[in-house]
Amino acid sequence: MEPRILQVRTKILKANDTLARQMREDFLSRGIFVSNWVSSPGSGKTLWLESTLRGMIARGHRVAAIVGDLETDRDARRLERSGARVRQIMTHGLCHLEAEMIQREWNDWELGPIDYLFIENVGNLVCPTSWDLGESLRVGLLSVTEGEDKPLKYPGLFNTCDVVLLTKMDLAVACEFQQSAAIENLQTVRPGVEVLESSGKTLGGLEAWIDWLEERSGKKKP
Repeated sequence: MEPRILQVRTKILKANDTLARQMREDFLSRGIFVSNWVSSPGSGKTLWLESTLRGMIARGHRVAAIVGDLETDRDARRLERSGARVRQIMTHGLCHLEAEMIQREWNDWELGPIDYLFIENVGNLVCPTSWDLGESLRVGLLSVTEGEDKPLKYPGLFNTCDVVLLTKMDLAVACEFQQSAAIENLQTVRPGVEVLESSGKTLGGLEAWIDWLEERSGKKKP
């Protein structure tokens, strides 16, 4: 007999996927490029997103962000320093964001026209894997402090990423990070995935990253 818990989960995911597909079509029709950022806690995700928002605004893009955490609005307040409009979702124990959460915040937000919506997911390398948020791009972040084998240990998540950022590259030497091994592991679980370097402390790689985003979204400024 099929366990009921599996039946419930299947129905929930199907409903989420249906809603996410509708949301993606709506975002695209409005010319909004949505990215979903996933990583473990402490990867430098918030700092790099703050720098990204600041850089995008400097280039004339209209941007906004939704950030998910179990508790507190600390990350939303950090991201607001960039000058972007930001909303915080507190999941109160839930280890991922869901499409309905994004839709609820979006529908309640009198934001006006924007070019990019950035979603910072809850820090977790397992739970966000199966949950489509209506994004056009899934960004994975892997910090040098985590080790090279994380893609092999958590293939489900990294296999869903369209691009992976190697973060905290300023610490690579101190951590004895083997970059070639990390890239090989990423390519094993996600052949052909784009891999870019970044450092939130030095801002190394930021301009190249924003160039990449503009090219991917088709919104490159002249």
